[in-house]
Amino acid sequence: MEFFHIFRYFWSRRSRFLSAPLTLLACNFPLSLTAQAGSVANSTVDKIKQTKTITIGHRTDGVPFSYVTADGTVAGYSIDICKEVAEYIRDALKLDRIKVDYAVATPGTRFVLVKSGKVDMECAATTNNAERRKQVAFSYPHFYSATRFVAKKSSGFNTIQDLAGRSVASTTGTINIEQLQDVNRTHNLNISVLIAKVDSEGFAMVKNNRASAFVMDDVLLAGQVAFSDAPEEYAISQDKFGPAEPYGIMLPKDDVAFKTLVNEALYKIYTSGEINSIYDKWFMSPVPPMNRNFNLPISEELRAEFKNPAEYDQ
Repeated sequence: MEFFHIFRYFWSRRSRFLSAPLTLLACNFPLSLTAQAGSVANSTVDKIKQTKTITIGHRTDGVPFSYVTADGTVAGYSIDICKEVAEYIRDALKLDRIKVDYAVATPGTRFVLVKSGKVDMECAATTNNAERRKQVAFSYPHFYSATRFVAKKSSGFNTIQDLAGRSVASTTGTINIEQLQDVNRTHNLNISVLIAKVDSEGFAMVKNNRASAFVMDDVLLAGQVAFSDAPEEYAISQDKFGPAEPYGIMLPKDDVAFKTLVNEALYKIYTSGEINSIYDKWFMSPVPPMNRNFNLPISEELRAEFKNPAEYDQ
């Protein structure tokens, strides 16, 4: 089974190597790549086959992507997608059952957990970029988001320039805090950056007037606002700290067989239209625990991804 997925993975990308000599292509190149990938790539699949268990890393407060409800249930858009992926893997490996275990993966611990093998799939709101792909791998994108800030409407802070000389919070271990610090240096804004361990802590700093703004992915800011005590008191900036980037399921690096299985599952979920009901459940319907609706239609970037799933490599 593992060899079949590895073979299909490389065969589907054969066009990249058409210029190579046929003898190299036929005799040396695929075999050497398969041999290199084999010892690592088979490990996750073998572990799942042996234990009939897959471990999902999740956040505690990442509404609506990945969070824990009051009764201890792990829930969210990314979680629902990953549970469907787990079922696809069960079927592909011809297992009679598969158990899904959960492990908390914070922004500060998620990379270590995936790299160490303690988490098989990190299912949250993790941005896929070139720097991170040096450490881990990512599935096809399942969302697109941009970095913005939230502030109290009464503050009058609407632009990034308005934050000059202020205290601004962001979450450790995220692209967002890197973008905030980069903009701060580049434009000499003299912002005092406050570090939060989790998103809810950063938002609480704004709520309690410890910070003038909280910088995070716009959709996660929308979640914090929607589930706050007074949503009408907050506004999310139009200004962005950078272009929209994709979220992906974080996977072990160089694990070709496992990544292929995950992407095959996503391809089926996306192109069958199943993803539409999952998306509508979390972004176009009331979401627990407070049953508030994000009313966030699918973006053009995401709709294109669902129509023609492809890896993001920018």
